[in-house]
Amino acid sequence: MAIKKPAFTMMLTGLLLLSAANLFAQNNDVVYCKWATKQHRAAAYQNIIKYAINKNLALPLTDSTENKWESGVASVELLQYRSPWTDSRIRYAFNSLAKRSVDFQTTFLECIYSVYPDEFSVEIQTIFDHATNDKVFAISAAYLYRAKIIDATIIKEAAIKLYKNYEQDAILKMLIETEETKSSKNWNKKLPEIFSKKFLPGNTIVYSIQRKNRDYIGLAIIRDSAGNFIVDSNKNIIAIPQFARSLSNLPFYLTGGNTPQGIFRMYGTDVSESNFIGPTPNIQLTMPFETSIKHFLKDSTITDSIWTETLYKKLLPKSWQDYSPVYQTYYAGKAGRTEIIAHGTTVDPDYYKSKIYYPYTPTEGCLCTKEIWNETDGKRMISDQQKLINAVKETGSDDGYYIVIEIDDQQKPVNLQELLPYIKN
Repeated sequence: MAIKKPAFTMMLTGLLLLSAANLFAQNNDVVYCKWATKQHRAAAYQNIIKYAINKNLALPLTDSTENKWESGVASVELLQYRSPWTDSRIRYAFNSLAKRSVDFQTTFLECIYSVYPDEFSVEIQTIFDHATNDKVFAISAAYLYRAKIIDATIIKEAAIKLYKNYEQDAILKMLIETEETKSSKNWNKKLPEIFSKKFLPGNTIVYSIQRKNRDYIGLAIIRDSAGNFIVDSNKNIIAIPQFARSLSNLPFYLTGGNTPQGIFRMYGTDVSESNFIGPTPNIQLTMPFETSIKHFLKDSTITDSIWTETLYKKLLPKSWQDYSPVYQTYYAGKAGRTEIIAHGTTVDPDYYKSKIYYPYTPTEGCLCTKEIWNETDGKRMISDQQKLINAVKETGSDDGYYIVIEIDDQQKPVNLQELLPYIKN
């Protein structure tokens, strides 16, 4: 889940006192995760509320208690938890927020963006007006923009005051550009070229097709190195539901934001020790700046060591080279985002029972598939992640590329029938 660090790491180590070796067991196709049983989930939920939230947020907020407060605030976001008392403590934290570290401010503001979408506009306006850090500025701007309190012009003027050469800052550049150009235009005319056998020939490619509103579930389809899409026994293209929404639902250029659009380098699988991701293999991904140019472009002759947009552009079909949304992975990497992978989940979906996307579970910005675990013994019952892994294996190589594309803003999950007119298999 690429859970926020170090807050969740500290919280789970202290609360659960369980090792991955005790939680995970795997024997061929039979996979168990005791962390996903009803007993463990109920105990974890109560411990998170009792210790991570109530105990930590009861402390005065000072330099010495920031780390405990950060764990508490992150836990409120994880559970989407509210009570009159926690609401009062969140409001209390605003009193000294300007004195707090940037790490605390960003964790706190992410929680506000996620859990309190329209209740703290006055307080957030003050933060926006006085921010000196690009991440703090960007989160507060996104909050106010979503609430229709400020527009792109105001954001741009404020960004120039914050940093005269704001375009040199990946976060500020993307903040301005994505607010100015909200719609993904002409995606339907572009899909045939990126689905073509001529696109990145000789590479396995996973396409994750998403809606602009990430509350709705996208689809992953897989192409082999010969350019053929992987099909089932009935010759139908295998399409696997995949969720690309982060817990915060912040923009892609911020750590903890939604999965960025664009090209990721795919390079094998791994098994996570995270209690939130579980034992099903995940697909390893990297973005520009997170890895070398030589590795990302799969070209051992490259001597360049400094990333440029021109280098990334080499991978794109001609009609996509002037399509700004597909550069999001480039700028997310430049902004410092890392550790975005494609994984399953052992997060309790009941945390999000009131959400449109239930029973899917949001992440800290990764691509996530649905998994259902037996509540008694933790046996894996349903795993779209394993289906994805199996489909990639069928291509003969898990070394290639992974591409995330938003198509439109229909308020419904993506379905395969929408994509078939643009695919020639």
